[in-house]
Amino acid sequence: MSHSRIKRQQNQVLNLMVIEDDPVFRLGLLACLEPFDDLQVVLEADSTVRALQHLREWTAATTVKTGETIADQTASGLSARSLALIILNLDLGQTTSSHGAGLRLCRQLRTRYPQYPLLLIGSTLELTRLATAFQAGAGGYCLKGTGVTELVAAIRQVAAGQPYWTEGIQAIATNHADAQFDEQRQLARRSTTHTSISHRPSTRSWLAQRRQNLRVSGVRQIERAIAELNTQLQTDRPLLDQWLLAGQRRELRTARWLVNRLLTNTDEPVQPLQERLPDAGRALDSDRLSQPNPKRIAEQPFKETPITLTSTSTSSLQSPQAALFQATLTKLHGNLENRTETALEIDILKETKKRELLTTVLQKLQAILDDLRLSRLPLQQVASKRSVILQDLWQITITDFFGKYYTLQTETQPIEVVNILLQDGDIVQAEMLDRIPFLSEFLSHLLFQIPLTIDGIDYAAGTVEATLRMELVLQHVTIQVANAVMQPLINRFGDVVAIKQMFYDQRLLSSREIERFRNDLSWKYRTDRIFAEPTAIFESQYQLLTLTGNGISKTTIYAPRNDELAKLSGLPFLVTLVLETRDAIAPRIRAAVSFLGRGVVYVLTEVVGRGIGLIGRGVVKGIGNALQDTKPKQSERWR
Repeated sequence: MSHSRIKRQQNQVLNLMVIEDDPVFRLGLLACLEPFDDLQVVLEADSTVRALQHLREWTAATTVKTGETIADQTASGLSARSLALIILNLDLGQTTSSHGAGLRLCRQLRTRYPQYPLLLIGSTLELTRLATAFQAGAGGYCLKGTGVTELVAAIRQVAAGQPYWTEGIQAIATNHADAQFDEQRQLARRSTTHTSISHRPSTRSWLAQRRQNLRVSGVRQIERAIAELNTQLQTDRPLLDQWLLAGQRRELRTARWLVNRLLTNTDEPVQPLQERLPDAGRALDSDRLSQPNPKRIAEQPFKETPITLTSTSTSSLQSPQAALFQATLTKLHGNLENRTETALEIDILKETKKRELLTTVLQKLQAILDDLRLSRLPLQQVASKRSVILQDLWQITITDFFGKYYTLQTETQPIEVVNILLQDGDIVQAEMLDRIPFLSEFLSHLLFQIPLTIDGIDYAAGTVEATLRMELVLQHVTIQVANAVMQPLINRFGDVVAIKQMFYDQRLLSSREIERFRNDLSWKYRTDRIFAEPTAIFESQYQLLTLTGNGISKTTIYAPRNDELAKLSGLPFLVTLVLETRDAIAPRIRAAVSFLGRGVVYVLTEVVGRGIGLIGRGVVKGIGNALQDTKPKQSERWR
């Protein structure tokens, strides 16, 4: 027996389970943990089904008798056979287009096997997923790029029952817990008994002090990093390096804003912030590398106040809502290339302008949500106000993105760009905005915590399924409203030199490329109206534009569309009839072809083939006999 194995037996070994669908990373993780004598991987799984199956078998094998508790097992010497920790890849299933499988398995593990601590690993820091996983009961999270020493420390810490989370996720959880306590305290004040909150002041002060320390420490670290980037930006560097450094500075300012908002105590006066969520994503004019618009004057049609995560007057859903917007904003800093194989209006923009437009839409939608919350819009009026809300979002985005007083100088007279663009409001509303699905459900879920119905099942606010669906809807609304903003500009000022120089991508500056781009858009809307949309309605599906690591992609989700199917007429209705006819006839045709094919195969093999075989054998036999007859007989040879 080797020395390392003897040492493992002498020390307390932590039995680990690894759930990872990437075989290369799983093998590398096992190799990294092998040198540590107190860590031993005893179970491996590459899918949800295998993970649950292995855990059932392991739990059954480690149970001595029915009704024996975990404490009894440990006391009876079975701790060596118990699992100390489960390491789960939060990105599980993404390689097979099974999005959300990691979060769903996280919830299942915490429900079925709460005795096993859970450490999550992943490739990104998405606050929406991490906040959901934290609330589900996960013990910690590590990025896949984490060093071996830090990863081993996290494994030991979570296995010992201590959480291992980043400060941002801890802040979200703290705010969530504080909001729940505030609701309980308000209910307790209405009753005659106050004993249930007698011990809260000391806990409340400890949490407030802890959050204050985290906020001060985090802001100081971020400020130091921003100062270093400012120093680097003052030196002469290549243009690409300047872009990267400016992007890093914008991300740090976003992090500073988030830390200030998340870790501000509820009993502290919140000072007004000049930096809003979108400003951190768009950056200040001094940070922009593109040429600023000298005639642009900022306008604020509505009072824009960021969502206050620590407000005690609102529900505890505000923290997941802020994480939802922050997760989408984070994805806007990534690749925005169109991967849908169909033209989008925002494809004509420069990369920086495209990111600025999408961030502006996200900002204005957040402001509208705040206005709706402050106006106390009744739940019954959400559906009826849907078109008005989208129209307002489109108008204020155009006004903010182009500037209310942006003017084009022509040979005859100056043209107010925004006023001309807003004239296409009715067309844009009918052709683009009214076709955005799930907006009413999106608003009702955020404002009133109404459960989301997904595949016939209701999911409450904060669940994994509801969070993932809300993220998809938010991304689709953001992209489609941005397309609607660009649509009238392309139609009315598509070939204006000043517009092209300021907004367009370098590849689409020539008149020929612009006309080709217009034709692609026109063809897309025709085919969608006649073929794609009726097909989606008939198949009870919606196609949503989403933000992925590779760019803008399409995803399909199921939802009943019987009302829309009943309203189809003309050529779109004919398309559904053709689909229905194909579905009715195709199986019969396939069965008939299959039957005829089997008959042909039988005739060729059993009849023709055997006949050819018999004839061939006869020919060969005849040739053999002829050759035999030509040979001289033995008696004739001796003569």
